[in-house]
Amino acid sequence: MEHKTKPQAKHMGRKIGRMREMLGIKQDVVADKLGMSQQTISKIEQSESVDDSILGKIANVLGVSPEAIKNFNEEATINFIQNNYDGSKTSAGPINYNFNPLDKYIDAIDKIEKLYQELLKSEREKVEMLQKLLEERKVT
Repeated sequence: MEHKTKPQAKHMGRKIGRMREMLGIKQDVVADKLGMSQQTISKIEQSESVDDSILGKIANVLGVSPEAIKNFNEEATINFIQNNYDGSKTSAGPINYNFNPLDKYIDAIDKIEKLYQELLKSEREKVEMLQKLLEERKVT
């Protein structure tokens, strides 16, 4: 008689919590960025299932894709770190990332571009104000 084992349920809340911890982000930071309380984030991390829209928002705050959270495997991540950062060499083949590192790079470039545009706007406003002051001094 064959004994079938039930596949282990994916506990999305636990995956969110572990990924958040590994990224060094606190619950209150996630809560603040989402306009929620820290207790709400705690409840989400205790939930076995998480609504896709909430998952997407949390993934955005963590800087990863929702798929990265869905596919997160703590054991595989720890094994990867141990095999690649403890001074040992591996010939396991290509690295299979749960997220694309280029996405993080592109996001950083986008943020820098946004900050640059804000800085330019601020400088233009300063120049306009100074020109107005000079014109007022010339009139009087």
